[in-house]
Amino acid sequence: MNYRSARQLDSLNRTVSELTGELQVSFEFFPPNSPEMETTLWNSIERLAPLKPNFVSVTYGAGSGTRDRTHDVIKRIQKDTGLIAAPHLTCIDANREELVQIAKDYWQSGVRNIVALRGDLPDSDKKPEMYASDLVSLLKDVEDFDISVAAYPETHPEAPNAQFDLLNLKRKVEAGANRAITQFFFDIDSYLRYRDRCVSVGIDVEIVPGILPVSNFNTLKRFAGLTNVNVPNWMYSMYEGLEDDPATRNLVGASIAMDMVKILRSEGVDHFHFYTLNRSELTYAICHTLGIRP
Repeated sequence: MNYRSARQLDSLNRTVSELTGELQVSFEFFPPNSPEMETTLWNSIERLAPLKPNFVSVTYGAGSGTRDRTHDVIKRIQKDTGLIAAPHLTCIDANREELVQIAKDYWQSGVRNIVALRGDLPDSDKKPEMYASDLVSLLKDVEDFDISVAAYPETHPEAPNAQFDLLNLKRKVEAGANRAITQFFFDIDSYLRYRDRCVSVGIDVEIVPGILPVSNFNTLKRFAGLTNVNVPNWMYSMYEGLEDDPATRNLVGASIAMDMVKILRSEGVDHFHFYTLNRSELTYAICHTLGIRP
């Protein structure tokens, strides 16, 4: 590192450390499908719970069986940890009456936060009967849930263009969404430009950056290909030759994510949503650098 780069890094770290205001984090998990994965999940939740996240979200795929597993995890989080738990809910595999009943059941169970998504289509040629904005409206009609929705700084893969995608987010906000959480990204400028564009069209909720600490680069490339996320060339160089070196991959992933959150923090971001992949180590380390500690 040359002298100029060192001074720039020192200036960034000083800027972050001097920022005032409450810093918030939230974490995403997925329901386990094996005893080993269940142990990993609950160890991770136990490790991250002392950081007092705003909420923790739990994903699910299509099908009522997966939804039941999500609900089980949600109920245990609420019962055993006291954390605010937010189940993901999609509208592609349930009709309106079923969704209303699911929402009522969640509310009666003490769930007040939901991540409302359209969900992945099992048949991409079939037009969905409901969209995320419709689901947000339905949930708000049932009870006054705190609702998070998805946002796409690099445009949703199915959107015909970026403006169409942006206006779709606006519809979700106008339907009652309380915040938007972005797809993971690595191009910080794309997030900052997206945040500005949201303001320009009247979107007045916070746009929470989704942070994915990368421990497996091959898995990332597969995810990115499905989600229209740009993986910069410099990341290929940083992970080159580390296919059989998970310890170094973790260090690289933590370093990249730490740099991202420091820069975003210096740009005024005060809430980060971490895609933990049910593992706590990298997320915990990154939160520590932000000053979020038990």
